[in-house]
Amino acid sequence: MELKPPRPLVDEGRDAVLRAQGLRKRYADLEVVAGVSFAIARGECFGLLGPNGAGKTTTLRLCLGLIAPDGGEIELLGEPVPPRARVARRAVGVVPQMDNLDPDFTVAENLLVYGRYFTIADGTIRARIPELLDFAGLAGRASSRIQTLSGGMRRRLMLARALVNDPDLLFMDEPTTGLDPQARHVIWDRLKQLLARGKTILLTTHFMEEAERLCDRIAIMDRGRFIAEGSPRDLIARHVEPHVVEVHGDGLDQWSSAEGARLAARLERSGETAFCYAADAGPLLASLDRAAGLRYLHRPADLEDVFLKLTGRELRD
Repeated sequence: MELKPPRPLVDEGRDAVLRAQGLRKRYADLEVVAGVSFAIARGECFGLLGPNGAGKTTTLRLCLGLIAPDGGEIELLGEPVPPRARVARRAVGVVPQMDNLDPDFTVAENLLVYGRYFTIADGTIRARIPELLDFAGLAGRASSRIQTLSGGMRRRLMLARALVNDPDLLFMDEPTTGLDPQARHVIWDRLKQLLARGKTILLTTHFMEEAERLCDRIAIMDRGRFIAEGSPRDLIARHVEPHVVEVHGDGLDQWSSAEGARLAARLERSGETAFCYAADAGPLLASLDRAAGLRYLHRPADLEDVFLKLTGRELRD
C-alpha cells in the first residue's frame, strides 16, 4: 500500500509548545529517525504510536535534548534544542519507560531529591508532597520504602515525581506498560485531570485503547517515519472499513476461501483467526449464522485495526 505524505500536524498559527522539523538520527547504518516533522499545541495530548524499534523513544530523547540530532531543528517551550535544552527542561516533566526510582529513599525522599534537580527549595517541595501523593493515590505512603510498593504504586509515584516542578509539558514513555487494568485506569484518570488543568502531554504507548481515550491527535511511526496522522476517529475513518468480524473455529479455512474472501472488503488471517473488514457486515453475519463450527465477534473498527493495517501483523523484535 502506498501511503500519502503526512499532513501538517498543527496549524502554524496555533500556540505550539514543541516543534520538530526534519528531525534525523542515525546509529551506524540504521537511520532510526528519518525526517520527522511535527508540532504539539498547548493543552493537547499528542500520541506517538509505533511497533518496537519504530523510533518513538529516540524521538522523545531528541526533543528533550538528551541526544543530539544528525539533522533538523527542535524548539521546546520556545527554546532551541539542544543548545538550550537544560533551560527548557525546567518546565518539563518526564515519566520514562523504565522505573528509575531510588530504592534507598522513601517515597517522600524520592520526590524531595528529584525536586532539588530543579533547584526548588526543600521547604517548597515538602509543602507540595502531600498534594502530589494525594493526586497519585498514594496518601499515607510518604514514609514507605520503594521496595514495598506495587508496580501500579511505583508508576503513580513516577507520575507524581514528574509533577514536582509543576511542568507545562509532560513526556510520558509507555506510562502504563506492565500494569493491571485497575492501575491503568487510575493513571488514565490522572492524565485526564492534568489535561483538564491545561497541561500538555506527549505520550507513547502500545495500548490502542489508551491512545483512543487520551489523545487529541496521533502520529503512527514506523521505521523512523510518520506514516499516518490525525485524531483517532479520523484515522479510523480514513484507513479501515467501519465493521470488523473476527472469525475462528473448525472449518475456518474452507469458509474463508469460499465465503469470507467474497463477502469481506478485506480479509486478514492471524493465527487461527480471520479478520473480515466490511462496510456492511450483514452478508458476512448471515453467512456465519449458516456455518457450523464457526464462532465470531462483530465489532466496530478501532485504532488497533488501523495500526495493524499500516504496520503489519508480523512480530517485531
